[in-house]
Amino acid sequence: MAAVVSLFAFVFAIVGLSNLSLIQAQKGGFSVELIHRDSPKSPLYNHLDTTYNRVTNALRRSFNRVHRFKPTSVSTMEAEADVIADSGEYLMNISIGTPAFDIVAIADTGSDLIWTQCKPCSQCFPQNAPLFDPTASSTYKKFSCRTSQCGDVEGTSCSSNGSCQYSVSYGDGSYSKGEVAADTLTLDSTTGSPVVVPNVIMGCGHDNDGSFDENTSGIIGLGGGDSSLISQLGTTVDGKFSYCLLPFSEAGNSSKMNFGSDAIVSGNGAVSTPLTKQSPQTFYFLTLEAISVGTNRIKYTDKPFGTDQGNIIIDSGTTLTLLPDEFYSELESAVSSMINAPKVNGPEGLNLCYDATTEFAVPDITVHFSGADVKLQPLNTFVLVSETVACFTFSPVPNFAIYGNLAQMNFLVGYDTIKQTVWFKPSVCSNCWKNIDITYIISIIICYYLLTQIKSDLI
Repeated sequence: MAAVVSLFAFVFAIVGLSNLSLIQAQKGGFSVELIHRDSPKSPLYNHLDTTYNRVTNALRRSFNRVHRFKPTSVSTMEAEADVIADSGEYLMNISIGTPAFDIVAIADTGSDLIWTQCKPCSQCFPQNAPLFDPTASSTYKKFSCRTSQCGDVEGTSCSSNGSCQYSVSYGDGSYSKGEVAADTLTLDSTTGSPVVVPNVIMGCGHDNDGSFDENTSGIIGLGGGDSSLISQLGTTVDGKFSYCLLPFSEAGNSSKMNFGSDAIVSGNGAVSTPLTKQSPQTFYFLTLEAISVGTNRIKYTDKPFGTDQGNIIIDSGTTLTLLPDEFYSELESAVSSMINAPKVNGPEGLNLCYDATTEFAVPDITVHFSGADVKLQPLNTFVLVSETVACFTFSPVPNFAIYGNLAQMNFLVGYDTIKQTVWFKPSVCSNCWKNIDITYIISIIICYYLLTQIKSDLI
């Protein structure tokens, strides 16, 4: 009898913990699916591509991306040229309006504005899904030029009737133009309870063209500017978001993006480094001090953005880590001196590649940010570009620096935009529990508990 009473107490304790997690989510903590564009879950997935095709395409997009948002000089860096159209590596499923209208958009830490194609469309790029119709949403509202909301969006202007108009252009000639508006945004939380955010500022694009993919509908800006999703969620999530990016080898699963209390990064192995505010505020600037290869510490003295502080951008939409030419040359030399394997030619832009059929040890590589030493794993520093070729995931570019997503895979990366801090914690990002029914888990625990009680009684 005592065992039965204890069992019920145990089960109620489990249920209580589940309820607590839901209460916490309602207080501002929730998570959403972050889908890699090459995942089978993505509308951009091409089943004819091999794993190596996908890797090579992702590496190529890295160079396209930096060439599009890299300024000709620091003083001319402007928000409207910050990202390539359709260049992000991750997608999010969101809904806009009332009733909710589903769209698939590129999640981009390199841009701010949330926008989608809208009816009526004087010029629209081809899109497989229906266009969003603002007249069908009871919560949609436009802004006049005199409103503060209009001022929160870069590059706005006034129409002849006084409404606020936006215009964003990208370095490859793609663009989106339309009206600045607000509507309800719904995010599918991984807890199963959708998160509804009212009055989100967005762009309703009536004139859009360029290299956008027909399977996407727009962009979700996750940058640091006033009009980004992160800034608009604001105090609701206490300025916090985090993500855990899966390695290429697990592309069939989804990564996670967390907000609010779910985005706190702490515990063993967690380290933090300051965010540095620079222009444009869209980007997340960190301060890189050095990179170590084994015991060889290579000091980083470049100033690609004009100052010692904030000398590298962290970006989830760029695959490779891109470094100024001279510093990269020192790093490559240090890495190659510690690898005993035949060098081979790799894809354009990747300077250090080896014969993958020969077993070789990858040296320890540690990235030293201000106040945070981030020790990388081999999956962060080398990637298979074919069955026989493995390449170093760092690459040179003239006078620019980006900390890319390969270096961030299997790390929980947390941003606190209020305290201006970025956290790194080594993690296994596989979300292996997401498809398991909670009742199944409880049943296993109950069976185990009963067996231990029976065994105890027999003894």
